[in-house]
Amino acid sequence: MALPKDPFMLLSYINTQLRDNFSSLKELSLSLGEDEGAIKDTLASAGFVYDESLNRFVTKE
Repeated sequence: MALPKDPFMLLSYINTQLRDNFSSLKELSLSLGEDEGAIKDTLASAGFVYDESLNRFVTKE
């Protein structure tokens, strides 16, 4: 499955996967065969950062 191109759809998909199926962004990225940095960059451009302690993307403060 190709990841959504829209950052907000991507945010929803990634956070759902992190909540339901994966214990880290690294694990999710490896499973999908996607670049972890590219996911972070795409979501950062929409104002989100990965919070490792929460295991989800949150709004930049």
